[in-house]
Formats: sequence, C-alpha cells, structure tokens
Amino acid sequence: MITLMVILLFVFLAMGIPVAVAVGVPSILYVLFEPSIPNFVAVQRMVAGVNSYTLLAVPFFIFAANLMNSGGITDRIFNAIAIGMGRIRGGLAYVNIVASIIFAGMSGAAIADAGGLGAIEIRSMREAKYDERVTLGITAASALIGPIIPPSMPIVVYGVVASTSIGRLFAAGIVPGLAMGLVLAMLVFGLQNLWQLPRGNKSSLLDKLNALRKAFLSLLTPVIILGGIFTGRFTPTESAAIACLYAGLLSMFYGDLTWKTFYESVRSSMVTTVQVLIIVAAAALFSWIIAREQIPQQIVFMVRAMEISPWVIILLINLLLLLVGLFMETIASINLLVPVLLPLAIEMGLDPVQFGVIMILNLVIGTLTPPFGTVLFVLSGVANVTVETVAKSVLIFMPPLLIVLILINIFPELTLWLPNMLYN
Repeated sequence: MITLMVILLFVFLAMGIPVAVAVGVPSILYVLFEPSIPNFVAVQRMVAGVNSYTLLAVPFFIFAANLMNSGGITDRIFNAIAIGMGRIRGGLAYVNIVASIIFAGMSGAAIADAGGLGAIEIRSMREAKYDERVTLGITAASALIGPIIPPSMPIVVYGVVASTSIGRLFAAGIVPGLAMGLVLAMLVFGLQNLWQLPRGNKSSLLDKLNALRKAFLSLLTPVIILGGIFTGRFTPTESAAIACLYAGLLSMFYGDLTWKTFYESVRSSMVTTVQVLIIVAAAALFSWIIAREQIPQQIVFMVRAMEISPWVIILLINLLLLLVGLFMETIASINLLVPVLLPLAIEMGLDPVQFGVIMILNLVIGTLTPPFGTVLFVLSGVANVTVETVAKSVLIFMPPLLIVLILINIFPELTLWLPNMLYN
C-alpha cells in the first residue's frame, strides 16, 4: 500500500496538481484502505500538523513582510544604503546585496524580498542604465539570502518538523547568509569592468546623514527582532508578532500606510498563510505514514549495508535536494523530506542544525531554476520580462551560491559556531 501511495504522489506532481492535493489525497487513501488504521486518524494527524505554537510565526512573518513593503519601510532602507554608497562603481549592485541582507532580518522569505524590495532595486538599476542581465541576476540571487538569515519562515517549518531548536537554527543561518552576500559582492567586483557598471550619484556627508535619519527607525527592525531572540527577551514566535506590531506602527508614523494598502497586506498574507498551512497539514499525515512504515530506518539500514563513504551519501543528499528544489515548493519539500533524510544525515555525521541550513539552501536555490522557480515568476512579473529572461540572467550568479553550499557541507563550524556560542 505504501508503494502505491508514493507512486500516486509522483504521478499527481507530474500532472501539475497542487502540492497539498498531490500529498494529501494519496495519504488519505492510504488511511481509508488500511484496515488497521481508524479513518479519523487522517483528520487527527492533519490537525496536529498545524496545531503548533511555533507555526504561529509563519503568518506573522508573512504579514510583517507585506506591511514593510506597503508601508514605506523597504523604500527608506534601500534609499539610505544607495545614498551611503555614493560614487562607488557598481554601487547599486552592492546596495542590492546589502539591502537584501537587512531585509532578510525582517521578512524571512525570498518571495517577499523579490516582490517588494526587488521592485525598488530593478527600477533604480534600470534608471541608472545597468545591464539588464546584471539587474535581474543580482536581484534574484540576493533574494535567496532572505530564507537563510533569520528570521526565516523555512527555518521555522524545518524546526517544527525536525523537532530542533528554532533559536539555534536562526543563529546557524547568520554566517552562511553573510557569506552569500560576500561572494556575490566579490563576483560583482571581479566583473565590474566586463559589465561596465556605472558609478552612483555623488552625495555629501549631509545627504548621507539625512538619509540615515529618515531610515533609522526602519533599520532598527532587524536589531529589535534578532536582538530580542538571541538575548532571550522573546521567543521566535513572539518576535514575529513584535515585527508585525513594529512594522504597522512605523508605517503609520511614516504616513505611507493607507486603509487600502493595509487591506491588501492582510488579504495577501491570509492567502499565503492558507496555502502554506494546507501543505503543512497534508505533509504531516504523509510524514506520519512514512514513520509508521519505518521508511527512514529502512533507508539507514540499507545505506549501512552498502558501506558507501559518508561523503558520497552527503553528496547524493545534496543532489537530491537540488533536484527536488527544481520541481517543488520549499515548504512542501521540507515537510516531505525531513522525516526521510534527517535520520540518514545524522547517521552520516551531520548535526540536525547544520543539515537544516544545508537543506534550506539547496531548496531555495531551486527557486531560481525552471520549471517551477517561484522567485523567477515573481521577478518576471515585477520586471515585466519573460521567465526565460530572468532564468538566463541568474546563471552567472549561481556559482557563488553553490560555493557557499559546498562550504557549509565541508565545514560544520560555519553553521554551528554561532549557535554553540550563543546557546552553549
């Protein structure tokens, strides 16, 4: 029966059926046709999958990101960094990266970065006559920093599914996220002559101080969120609610938030939250069935019997995750694969926290690749270009991201040093 369920899952996915249905229907059929399981177990497991205090952070972070984009907070951060860069050659490309790092400390989602901050970045770089490939490529690549640097919605979901400390996972994403920004900046610097990147506008010290004054309260947002989490003032879930409150109050203070934009933020957040949590509910039932059938244990036993080098297994896990990222949404992939792959990763010597960052980076790289790259589709709409154009522009920026992925696989300290220091 389990074999039929898995085959049906892949058939549904190949047919383009929504992930929640593709996962949920085979799982429900398994329960209905398995005589040893009462039918009400399906409902129990799906409800239990979303009945989590920690998962409350998901709708809050989604809503906070929408408020920041519609309330003028994102614009002020970008303008302050742009003015601060002054006449640096390729300045807007660096601004793109730095702004994404700062916004990552507030939103936690690549799509929020691409759809909100990305619109501002693309407009500014086009006005400055940047090559279109550079404009689209760096905007897409820097958006991936969002799910890595805390607070991160995929990290929250992984922590719930893997029963791993959210605080340690948040801390583990900081160094890899900063490393992603660094290697992207190094690529821009190395190819600035080839791309003939223009210089920014000249700005005086007074201009820079004035821009900093206007954006100061906005720049405090990641400080408040991350400072509160790592000092133990509030939990990651509470930090998400505080981010919403602060973003709402700040947007009203700036006067950029109208009832219409507030309503649109609420509506968009509700739709996204429902989409995410339906997937989580369906995947919770699927994961329970996988655990009941002892699939993870069988995989570990099989790998042990094959006596393959742990590094080969880790390489294969990474390749599998990259492949899955091409076809499936990040949250769905985490819910489906963590119960199967985490025991194997631990058997190969990976810490659950390290594996969480590895898994999420692999999967979010898939959002930059056809055929189902969500960031590609978002930027395509924002920039009013074809998905193929965005995909081609991203190619040159993929190697730096893969370099970071390789490094966090080889050197556990890159992900574990900071959480070990903060959480002993």
